Formats: sequence, C-alpha cells, structure tokens
Amino acid sequence: MLSQNDVKHKAVALLKEMIQLESFSGSEEKTADLLFNFLVENGAEVHRQNNNVYSFHSKMDANKKTILLNSHHDTVKPGSTWTYDPFGATLEGDKLIGLGSNDAGASAVSLLATFLYLLDKPLAYNLIVAITAEEENSGKLNVASLLPHLPPIDLGIVGEPTQMDMAIAERGLIVYDIITKGKTGHAAREEGINAIYIANDFISKLRAFEFDKVSEFMGPVKMTITQIEAGKQHNVVPDECKMVMDVRVNEFYSNEEVNDCLQKQFSSPEIELLPRSLRLNSSRIAENHPIVEKGIELGCTTYGSPTLSDQSMMNFTTVKIGPGDSARSHTPDEYIYISEIHHGIERYIELLEDFKF
Repeated sequence: MLSQNDVKHKAVALLKEMIQLESFSGSEEKTADLLFNFLVENGAEVHRQNNNVYSFHSKMDANKKTILLNSHHDTVKPGSTWTYDPFGATLEGDKLIGLGSNDAGASAVSLLATFLYLLDKPLAYNLIVAITAEEENSGKLNVASLLPHLPPIDLGIVGEPTQMDMAIAERGLIVYDIITKGKTGHAAREEGINAIYIANDFISKLRAFEFDKVSEFMGPVKMTITQIEAGKQHNVVPDECKMVMDVRVNEFYSNEEVNDCLQKQFSSPEIELLPRSLRLNSSRIAENHPIVEKGIELGCTTYGSPTLSDQSMMNFTTVKIGPGDSARSHTPDEYIYISEIHHGIERYIELLEDFKF
C-alpha cells in the first residue's frame, strides 16, 4: 500500500510531466497516454474512452453506492503575455509555474493520488476516478460522453481550483442569439420599422424583468446583452438587429425552465430568441448531505460558484472542490503551490477514507 507521502510525491512528479505536454481541448492525446500509463504503473486497472481516462477501485460492489472523482486534463491555449515558458514546468521554491498547473492539473493529480492511496483499502462505497477531456471547450467528447459507460453515480466530486473550499452550488449558462425584425425604409422619410428600436424596447423590458427565485449563494438569474449588430448603411432603416445574450442561471432553475419562461415573456413575430444550447445546467447539493457536513467538520467554507465546470454535464449530485485558486485560471504565468497539492490530497483523503452515505 502507498503512503500519503508516496502519493504526494507521485502527484507532483506527474503534474510536472503533464505541464510539459500540450493538451489543448480536443487535442489531449499525449496527456491521456501519460495518465493511462501512470495508472497502469501504479497497479490500477485502467480504461480509456477517446481521451477520457478512468479506473475502478479494486473492491467494487453492486450493492454499494458509487462516488466518481473527476477532473480534466485539457487546457486553454496560452496568451501572448506569458513571461515563463507555458510548458516549462518551472519550479521556484514552493511555486510550480506552467499552463494547466492550477486549472485543473493540480486537482487531477490530487484526485489520482487520493485514488491510489485508497485503491487497496476497504471502503463503504464504490470509487471511480475519471480524468477527462474537452472541459474547457464543452466539447462533445468530454465527461458527458463517458458517463454512459459508467455505472450509476450517487455522488460526484469535481476537482477544480476552489482553495479546497466546497462549491455546493454552481451557475448554469445559456447563450442566446436574438433577432429583432423590422422593415427597411428611407431614413429621411417616415418609412420602415426600425429593428434597432424594437431591440431597444426589448432590452428595456429585459432589464426590468426578474425571475422569482433568488439564491442566497449566487443571487438572481442574471441576463446580460453582450453583443449587438444592425444596419448596413446610414440612410436605410434596418430591418434586422442581431444580439447575443448571456444568461447565468442559479441553482433553483433548470435551463429548460428559464428558456420556457423567456420564450413566453419575450418571443413574438418581431423578436426571436434562439438558445445555442440548454445542456449547461446549474447544480446544487443539499447542505445536509453527508459529504458537505464532513467538509464543514474539516473546516471547509461552502459557497456558490459563478464559474462553469463539468458539473453542468452531470445529472447526479455533485460538489466542486480542489486545490488552487480560480482567480489564477486562464491567466499569464499560471501557477500552483506544491503545498496546495499536498493539502488537497490530505483533505480529499480526510473526506473519503471513512466516508459513509
């Protein structure tokens, strides 16, 4: 059996190797190979579906509930303002600098280390670890494509940088393409129906509209017009105005419910609301769930997360917790502290070693 020190050492070494390999969303083959081989070398039975790598605890029992440990190994592309080599895995004292170190490499290796530590230990539940692809681009080959290959999951622990506090709620997202329809006419005469004015009236009504249920963690459903385009020349009344709306859904509504409400409230022959996708749903775990109560006992703060994760793809109970700080994600010279990884592994083990539903 591996000790905590053993798995901590393995986790840091693995993260350094991960950073040195390009793993942009949709092109994660090299890190998938690395993760597969890492688990094989450490005695786990490993499976792979596209670039999703997963393993089952050695003592699976159909009569027990099942926990999924999940994080992702893909990254965004580095910006031009990095002052370090994004793939250099530069270590300066306690700080490890490199692309994906914080989001979400540290969580991935900490969950893998925890899984290896628990691999040959008796547990009161089944345990699966899955380090998955295409999280950053919400791609079709992400964790959602893997879930049909797994047994039913009762609890998901999603590794993202939360400073090892517990995000017990997460906002969902709907992006709308909105079209207002008018009629062309000459701008010098009282002709036409101006699609921009229809859009202006729509925006005024939208800003006055509120959903009833307000979250103590995340506030109301938030609707924001983020792009607008209309008109082709100065002397023609535009017959079409195109807008993009970003809707952040709190945990009290499904995306289907929000869309139904907005369609009833605003759709008309003059206004078309077209959701790009309804699959990125909000989530919430009950504050009296055993994993949340255990986390609070250990000193975790609970909060609502404004950022999306693979939780939005999961139709079972989930909680988000991992080492690192969300404020460092997608930033130049992204980094993680080695001590944060060690603490993350310790906290995950404390949560899971004697956990019972």
